[in-house]
Amino acid sequence: MPTKTSERWIKDGDYIKQQLEAAGYKVNLQYANDDIPTQVTQVNDMVTKGDQALVIASIDGTALKGVLKEAKDANIPVIAYDRLLRDTDAVNYYTTFDNLKVGKLQAESLLAGLAASGAPKPWNVELFAGSPDDNNATFFFNGAMQVLQPKIAAGEIKIASGETDFKTVATLRWDAAVAKKRMENVLTKAYSNADVNGVLSPYDGLSRGIIAALKGGGYGAGGKKLPVVTGQDAELESVKSILAGEQYSSVFKNTRDLAQATVKMIQEVLDKKTVTVNDTTSYNNGVKAVPTELLQPVAIDKSNATDVLTKANYYTADQLK
Repeated sequence: MPTKTSERWIKDGDYIKQQLEAAGYKVNLQYANDDIPTQVTQVNDMVTKGDQALVIASIDGTALKGVLKEAKDANIPVIAYDRLLRDTDAVNYYTTFDNLKVGKLQAESLLAGLAASGAPKPWNVELFAGSPDDNNATFFFNGAMQVLQPKIAAGEIKIASGETDFKTVATLRWDAAVAKKRMENVLTKAYSNADVNGVLSPYDGLSRGIIAALKGGGYGAGGKKLPVVTGQDAELESVKSILAGEQYSSVFKNTRDLAQATVKMIQEVLDKKTVTVNDTTSYNNGVKAVPTELLQPVAIDKSNATDVLTKANYYTADQLK
């Protein structure tokens, strides 16, 4: 797993470990603290020890290709977990959510929030994307822009900063402090005489940084409404923010389901059974189309967050208070 700085990766690691151990497997769970050399070393150690299978949520999708070649040479199957391993033929399978749909859901909820806000068109919107070394970030952004670009072209949405290119709006390592600083700079540069109506944010951690910058700029007080801000991962702090009427929405990806699908895949691989996948074309890593088991994300906002998350046993009602 890449890091413990995000609540979801801790849950992912725990879910997979628990299910594998319950099935009788011995599990070596490592976190790399968002440090690429650390993750390379961890994977190398696992290959050297002759582990039976590797499940990797990468920090940088291309940085592991050298050590993955060693895994392939040692006949160790590799499953990419939620982040595609790129530029290598040594990845056997991929488990993830429909990442293009995640972006579409974010953009659709942004439009719904803008329509409900009563702000007149054109709506002033700013765009944020995830880390450029994470393959998922491109899918999220492209999915969102499929929805938003026609609105921009029609003049219904205005990007006052002019910053619309993925490389410009990307946020290295999904760092909330980086997003906060950029939002502050955008406010100074483009909003001295206008208000921001909405912000496309691809992840809850970034959303919290963005909201902090907006509050620092006077939004959310004195009759100046906070913009519609999207997110992803249904992190507890952000869900509480949604219920309190600050962050507008998030995208819930039930990582228990992803862990369960991954554990099933591991068992099928090691038992030499037919491996369950439902997509064999969408995720080309630059060398091959990686067979993928694709799960479905769910958009949440104030109207459905408590119901969706408690029914999934992701949080209890008490946790959301």
